[in-house]
Amino acid sequence: MRIATWNVNSLKQRMPRMLPWLDERRPDVVCLQETKLTDDAFAEVVGEAFRERGYEVAAHGETSWNGVAILSKVGLEDVVRGIPDGPGFPEPEARAVTATCGGLRITSVYVPNGRSVDSDHYTYKLRWLEALKAMVAPDAERAIVAGDVNIAPTDEDVFDPEAYEGHTHVTPREREALAAITALGLRDVVRDRWPTERVFSYWDYRAGMFHQDLGMRIDLILAGAPVAERVQAAWIDRKARKGKGPSDHAPVIADLDEAPDGDIGPVVPPPSAPAARRGTKKLPQGPAAS
Repeated sequence: MRIATWNVNSLKQRMPRMLPWLDERRPDVVCLQETKLTDDAFAEVVGEAFRERGYEVAAHGETSWNGVAILSKVGLEDVVRGIPDGPGFPEPEARAVTATCGGLRITSVYVPNGRSVDSDHYTYKLRWLEALKAMVAPDAERAIVAGDVNIAPTDEDVFDPEAYEGHTHVTPREREALAAITALGLRDVVRDRWPTERVFSYWDYRAGMFHQDLGMRIDLILAGAPVAERVQAAWIDRKARKGKGPSDHAPVIADLDEAPDGDIGPVVPPPSAPAARRGTKKLPQGPAAS
């Protein structure tokens, strides 16, 4: 089974790239984030193209913002939209959808950004992660939590820790909240397989960040230990971030039981830019779009 997650940053805009990608990579399950479509618009605008490719769809969206979905060729049962009793800002947002696919309990997540460490949105982010942990805990062994978690788990998951000082995505409290979820027995399958590699999944659109490979790894596939033991390949599809009209995120792919492309490596294709010397590059000015 091939499982993928991708923050598409507007599904309607990304469809010219999304459909060829589905045809090339042929994932069995796809978790999407930042669809930016209501459920009705999802069905009307893009739903038929997915059905033609054999996918059942569970979408949870809202107008212009957020939005998550699961596409599945291996069954789609017991769908839960949102996090039961989860926090809102002030109302619950379309940031999680869960379904049973191929015997696995899969949740597509778009974790709140946090904005700044002194903001109410940062507190909301921490509360949201706590609610996610409570939802996943009862079924953690067969769980997959996949999506844009808006947290780089360690300093090795950003191009330069100094550049991120004072920013969200890297603070101890965020990392502790994420670690509390993995402490349920979930494993970060990309880092599990590639513990020392330089691997990113998001690059700001501005300042040539992608071409310089100045990114961070905030898109994860977390799997319960029995599921993680089945992983034969886990990688970032960097090719999907290249070219005209990309999302600012690349898909993350995990292959269970067999790997159609072999143990393909951590990043495909590998970046050509060398790692920047620490302290020489800064983040673009203004809020990050992640």
